[in-house]
Amino acid sequence: MEVIKPNSKLVRLFFFWTGIIATIAYRIIILLNFYSPLWVKISWYIGTIGFILYFGHRFSVATKRTNLIKDYGLIEAVDNSDIEKQKKLALHYLVQTSITSKSRWNSGMIFILSLVALILGIILDIL
Repeated sequence: MEVIKPNSKLVRLFFFWTGIIATIAYRIIILLNFYSPLWVKISWYIGTIGFILYFGHRFSVATKRTNLIKDYGLIEAVDNSDIEKQKKLALHYLVQTSITSKSRWNSGMIFILSLVALILGIILDIL
């Protein structure tokens, strides 16, 4: 049986800061427009690459969680458990919404669209 463990703290911090930096890079473009097209381009590339890394990771984590819930029958395990009613309802909610949430698809779409934008940006910059 596979050992199930989260990524290391260092990996989690890497993706956390990648998402923060990418978000800031996109947001400061509005200010950089007043100063330099070069800095706008640099900021855009940092933001886009950061979004590819961050949202690719988020999609991967959400997919892993969904697969664990399905593979181990966790909804049924919670429902058939002997824990007190309120805890069971809370656990059922957490497990059920983890599997039905659209955040995985949101992350996947942002990943794909960011990848396409990066490829188009590179092509347009080369031409």
